[in-house]
Amino acid sequence: MDLRTLGNSGTIVSAFALGTMTFGAEADETTSHAILERYLDAGGTFVDTADVYSSGASESIIGRWLARNHGRRDGIVIATKGRFPMGEGSNDLGLSRTHLRRALDDSLRRLGVDNIDLYQLHAWDALTPLDETLRFLDDAVSAGKISYYGFSNYLGWQLTKAVAVADGYGFVPPVTLQPQYSLLVRGIEHEIVPAAVDAGIGLLPWSPLAGGWLSGKYRRDQAPTGATRLGENPKRGMEAFDARNADPRTWEIIDAVQAVADETGASMSQVALAWLVDRPAVTSVILGARTVEQLDDNLAAAELVLSDEQVARLDEVSTPRAEVYPYGPQAVAQRHRKREGGR
Repeated sequence: MDLRTLGNSGTIVSAFALGTMTFGAEADETTSHAILERYLDAGGTFVDTADVYSSGASESIIGRWLARNHGRRDGIVIATKGRFPMGEGSNDLGLSRTHLRRALDDSLRRLGVDNIDLYQLHAWDALTPLDETLRFLDDAVSAGKISYYGFSNYLGWQLTKAVAVADGYGFVPPVTLQPQYSLLVRGIEHEIVPAAVDAGIGLLPWSPLAGGWLSGKYRRDQAPTGATRLGENPKRGMEAFDARNADPRTWEIIDAVQAVADETGASMSQVALAWLVDRPAVTSVILGARTVEQLDDNLAAAELVLSDEQVARLDEVSTPRAEVYPYGPQAVAQRHRKREGGR
């Protein structure tokens, strides 16, 4: 598996990370440990979790595995997140110093470690002053509780502002951003990717298969059935399913992925992952799996090399929509006029 630097840091991670949102939910502890071991045996080094995943169970499952395999801790870069509610109190959520202090200490306890390699803010908090949050993270680095910090689900302006505030106060800078990103979800390329590139921030895409759509498990105009998240729990997101199913662009992209899969002898999942892992600013793509078999299929993407022509085809069919200002035709015309010396 390819190795890359963790954003603008000097720490090295594998190009595919293991996401553990399924741990304690769709994968019991025995299965979760088997997934973790298979990932590490395949050369993976980067494990991503969060305090809210199964209300702390994901971190605890990883912590119990680490306790039994203590000698392997140094070979793993561990990332977790804090922000969302972990209790019913008024300070049991958010990015205040009060909540983050408790959240970080609880994550350290559940994981059974003295240091978290990458601590991520799970989402923006408009109520807490940004300098308060960033000062806490700077203090956590100084105290040795975390090595680096990053963000998740931030907009482009939020990322840029955080980078600027950290720089202005002389705080340790962020190194990563974890956004949703896939062939079906490329809207971040309008502003978030350029903002990340400008700041030297590494991207850690989540949902790289768009909730399973890019694996080919759904069929046009057919309600999900069988061993799929929506098949087992139709109420989970049928409104979103219906909207994506009704969009012709969805099926144009899926058909293109299937065509490349047929040409390469790879699975659709492997094609989608191989396309994403080489996008600008991407440090590591987060793989989520409910079974060892799903993980094995995803990990095989590390061996797949798409041709320039195949990448171009996938790029073209999935180009993010730019239908309204400032991303639509008017903006394109403005940029052309600027290059020509106009206003």
